[in-house]
Amino acid sequence: MCLAIPGKIIELVAGNPNLGTVDVVGVRRKVDLGLLKDEMPKPGDWVLIHVGFAMSKISEEDAQEQMRTLAMLGEADQAMQEVRGYGMDDADGHEKPN
Repeated sequence: MCLAIPGKIIELVAGNPNLGTVDVVGVRRKVDLGLLKDEMPKPGDWVLIHVGFAMSKISEEDAQEQMRTLAMLGEADQAMQEVRGYGMDDADGHEKPN
C-alpha cells in the first residue's frame, strides 16, 4: 500500500532550501521539499510525505484525520517504519545520532 504520512515542518535545513526537518508523531526526519517549490512550506506547516518527499501541504486537521485513517486501516506502524527509514543525514551525507 502507498502511504502518505503527515508531518509538521520543524525547520528548514540551512544551506539546502529543498530540505526540511519534519516531526511525525515524535520522530524527526529530513524530507525533500523540492516538489513544493511553488508553495514552499515553512516551519509550522503540515505536509503529506511519501518515501522521503513532501507531496503536498495540508492543514493540521487534515494531518490528524490522515493519522486516524492510517490507524483505522492498521497501517500506522508501517507508516512509522517508513518514516524511520528516511534517516537524519547531515548536509555531508553522514548519519546524525538521534
